[in-house]
Amino acid sequence: MRSPPPSDRILGVVVVLLALAVVFAWVPLDTETGLVERIRRRVSIGDALMPTVAGAFLILGGLMTACAGGAGDHRVEFSNMRHLAGLLALLASAFLVMRWFGPALAWILTEEGYRPLRDTIPWKYAGFLLGGTTLVAGLTAMVEGRVTRRAVLAGASACVVLIAVYDLPFDDLLLPPNGDV
Repeated sequence: MRSPPPSDRILGVVVVLLALAVVFAWVPLDTETGLVERIRRRVSIGDALMPTVAGAFLILGGLMTACAGGAGDHRVEFSNMRHLAGLLALLASAFLVMRWFGPALAWILTEEGYRPLRDTIPWKYAGFLLGGTTLVAGLTAMVEGRVTRRAVLAGASACVVLIAVYDLPFDDLLLPPNGDV
């Protein structure tokens, strides 16, 4: 196994240090609750849980980057920039769909608007499901070079699993972007 190039080691160490700062400094100072909250025998997700989990994944990724063997050279070429532009366009379009599909659908189909409906089925899942499916299927299509039915089904399945894990068990949790609407 080859040792990683110095640039990967530096990047990995910087990511680990920043993630440690997030987990042990920023999250405790910026959140009002802990990881899990218990109020009157009711357990709910605390404000600090998701940023702490994200920081843990960043620590893991930084360690892997710093310790894994490097493969190939690290030159930046036009094809890399074209791929990055496509990736950013996909992310932007998926997040725009996620943000605006539910409100646009409510504007077309109802007279009361989206805000009073944002925590009711099917409105609370519409943007999340379509935007998330677009994101996962689009990323898969970028890797495979074509859009497949399997990629779309995988994207929709991933969104359904996220809904089942994060929305169904908690009464007071709004899936993105419904909390901001």
